[in-house]
Amino acid sequence: MHSSWLIDELAYAGPEHLDPAFIAGYDRKQGYPDPSEDLVVLGEHGVGEGATVVDLAAGTGQFTLAAARRFRRVVAVDVSPAMQDHLRGRAGDAGLANIDFVRAGFLSYEHAGPPVDAVYTRNALHQLPDFFKAIALDRISGLLRPGGILRLHDLIYDFRPAEAQEVFGRWFADAVTDPAEGYTAEEYAEHVRTEFSTFRWLLEPMIAAAGFRITQAAFRGSLYGAYTCVKL
Repeated sequence: MHSSWLIDELAYAGPEHLDPAFIAGYDRKQGYPDPSEDLVVLGEHGVGEGATVVDLAAGTGQFTLAAARRFRRVVAVDVSPAMQDHLRGRAGDAGLANIDFVRAGFLSYEHAGPPVDAVYTRNALHQLPDFFKAIALDRISGLLRPGGILRLHDLIYDFRPAEAQEVFGRWFADAVTDPAEGYTAEEYAEHVRTEFSTFRWLLEPMIAAAGFRITQAAFRGSLYGAYTCVKL
């Protein structure tokens, strides 16, 4: 999809994702997220060893590397050339030759080959305004075979607007003080001001409109959502 009305996804992703020093400490800052539960969920939904899986906004590859040890083919998609270089190096060190690397985003990735079995994305959809989220979800649906799985993690607001002050107050109070060890209160506040996390009650109709049935939805702290969605 190439059109003058599309946004520059790399610009929306933030300049820090082009900084090798930031990328080197990214997994530590994220708390080394464990993809094992996601692999179990995909397996429970019929995604087998012969599957093709697309990791949209693959980042440093925590999921990509684990998935490449489980599935036949993994496509690691990211808008940042620095992230792609980092992940390519990690894959080479691990001896994984079944990963395709594509520099693209939610709105620009063009899949080569038949529809895929699963799409995974973590903490990236919030970089798009809601209009473009809906388009991104529709494009993800178009990648998947019928019955294919979308596994989506993101910072999503599971509260009423009037509760924002209370929820954010608890969130900021639990933040770290050292930005190398995680996210600080100011970084959380900057996310709220400048990025596009949306309310659950807005996101779920977008998912349904894109042709998915939500089979699992789990939230932590009214802020972090994990969805399993089946392409109808």
